[in-house]
Amino acid sequence: MAASDEGINLQDWVGRTQTVTDLIAPFPVAALEASLDRDGPAPKMGDVLPPLYHWLYFLGTAATEALDVDGHPKRGDFLPPVTLPRRMWASSDIRFEGDLHIGDMVSQTSTIESIAEKTGRTGPLVFVNLRHEVTGPSGLCVVDRQTVVYREMPPKDASTPPAKPAPTDEAFHRVVSPSAALLFRYSALIFNAHRIHYDHPYTTEVEGYPGLVVHGPLLATLLSDLVRRNTGDRGLAAFQFRAMSPVFDDADFTVCGRSDGDKDMQLWAKNAGGGLCVQAQASLK
Repeated sequence: MAASDEGINLQDWVGRTQTVTDLIAPFPVAALEASLDRDGPAPKMGDVLPPLYHWLYFLGTAATEALDVDGHPKRGDFLPPVTLPRRMWASSDIRFEGDLHIGDMVSQTSTIESIAEKTGRTGPLVFVNLRHEVTGPSGLCVVDRQTVVYREMPPKDASTPPAKPAPTDEAFHRVVSPSAALLFRYSALIFNAHRIHYDHPYTTEVEGYPGLVVHGPLLATLLSDLVRRNTGDRGLAAFQFRAMSPVFDDADFTVCGRSDGDKDMQLWAKNAGGGLCVQAQASLK
C-alpha cells in the first residue's frame, strides 16, 4: 500500500503550522488526578500545571462525522494524508522552559518538522516529526517534539513480538491495574475516540490485539507521576519517552524508576512478564 494517495507528495506538508489557544481550566487537572488515584487538595487557580498535563489541552474538536476509523480527524488538513492505517505516538522529547498555571490563557503552535518514509520489518512506515511550542503569559513554557509513526495493519493472526527484558534495578516502583475505567477516562480527557482503548470486542476481533491498548501518553504520564510521588513535586526541566512494546489491559504492569545523579532519573514501564514497554528519562529542576 502506498503511504499516501497517488499524486500527493507528503513532503508538501513539511513546515505546515497551526496555532490553538486554550484556557488551562482546573477540571481536566482534577479529573486526571482522580484517574491516577492521587490524594491531594483540589487544583485551584494559580497552581502550577503538573508535567505532561499540557496534553489535556489544545484538543481538536472535529465533528464526529469527520473522524477516521482510528478515532482521529481525517488526515490531509494539518497532518499529512498518510494512508497507512495504524498510527502510534512513538516518542516525545519535552523541555519545560517555564511554568504553566491553572487559569492561564495559553497557545500552542505546532509545526511539522520532517516526514520520513521507510520500510521496516512489518512493511512501510511513515515517521512524522512535530514540534509543539506552548506559550503562556510569561513566554515560552513547553517545547514538545513528538514523533508519530504510521504503519500497515498486520494480519489478524499475527502475534505481538515479545518485549525485550526490562531493567531490574529500580529504586522505586508502582504497580498499575489498567482497568477499562482508567482507559475510558483517559480517552475522554484527551478526546480520543479510538476504540482500541475502550471497546474490547472491536480491539480483539477487528484490530487483532489481545486486549484493550493502554495509551502511550498515559504510560508516559504515569512515569512522570512516579517522579512526582518520589520527589515531592520538585518539578521537571525535561522529559523524554519512547514506546517500546504495547501494554494491554489483560494484566497489571509496573512503572519503575531510579535516580541517576542529583537531577537525572531513569524510568521505564514493564509488563507482567518483565518486558520493557516504555523507556524514559527525566531531568529535575
